[in-house]
Amino acid sequence: MKTVYSLEDLRTQIQCWRRESARIALVPTMGNLHAGHISLLERARALADRSVVSIFVNPIQFGKGEDYAKYPSTLDADMEKLGAAGLDLLFAPNLAELYPGGIEEDTRVTVPGLSAILCGQFRPGHFSGVATVVTKLFNNVQPDVALFGEKDYQQLLVIKRMAHDLLLPIEILGMPIVRESDGLAMSSRNAYLSPLERGRAPRIYAALQEAATKLSKGAQSIIAIETAAMADLAAAGFRPEYFSVRRPTDLSSPQLGDTSVQILVAAWLGSARLIDNLHVALDQPLAIL
Repeated sequence: MKTVYSLEDLRTQIQCWRRESARIALVPTMGNLHAGHISLLERARALADRSVVSIFVNPIQFGKGEDYAKYPSTLDADMEKLGAAGLDLLFAPNLAELYPGGIEEDTRVTVPGLSAILCGQFRPGHFSGVATVVTKLFNNVQPDVALFGEKDYQQLLVIKRMAHDLLLPIEILGMPIVRESDGLAMSSRNAYLSPLERGRAPRIYAALQEAATKLSKGAQSIIAIETAAMADLAAAGFRPEYFSVRRPTDLSSPQLGDTSVQILVAAWLGSARLIDNLHVALDQPLAIL
C-alpha cells in the first residue's frame, strides 16, 4: 500500500494508472475505520484494477457545537487495516491544500431540495459540506466508480444527484449496512456510547424492524407508525430527531400504490447521534397513508 499526502503526489499516481488504462475505485472516509469501511474496500477491489481510500475529517460538514474537534483520529490503526485488506493507495490530504480559499470562504457545492430535509433539517449546511469535499475528491482521483455505505442513505442520494447533475462520469454505488451481532449499524460514532448506552443502542434497529412489520401488514397509517416509533424511542432513553417513511428514490413522501419504502431514523443517545435506515419491499401496494 502506498500513502500520499499531497494533491501533486495523488495526481502523479492517478496519471500513471490512467496510462495503464486501469479502472479506479474510490472509497471516501473520515477514518476511524471499522468492518463496514473494509467491506467497501473489498468490493472496490473486486470492481476495479486499482483502489483508493481517502481519509479526511471534513470540517465544513460539521455544524457549530458538533463533534469535529473530538472526532476520533486513528490513522496508524487505519493504515494497518487498509494494508491488510489490500488497498493500493491511501490519500490523507491536509486541510490547507484541500481548502485553498479557507473553510469560511472556499467555494461550496450544494444539492438543493434533497439536502434540506431529514438530517439536513437538523444539520443545516451538512450536505453542502459533504458534496463539496466529495466533488474535490472526485476531481482529483477521477475514479470510474465510488462506493458509499447505505447507512448514510440520504448522503448517498445527495452524492448520486450531485454526480448526475454535474455530469460526472462516475458510477456511484451504495453498499449494504454492516451491523454488529445485535443489529446496531456500525459507525465510528458508536465509540461515544457508554456501556449502558451501548446496551440500549440496538433498540433503534428494532424500531425500524417493528415499523417495517406494521407497514407490511398495512393496518396502520404511516403517521401513526412514525408517531409510535418516536414515542417508543423516547421512552427507551433516546432523543429522536425524526423517524420517517419515505420513497427510496428521492426521499419524498410515499404515495398510494407504492411497492417499496425507506424508513429512516436519527436519534441521540447520550452524546452519540445515531442514524439508521431500512428498505421495505411491501407485500401489497401501499393502500393507506
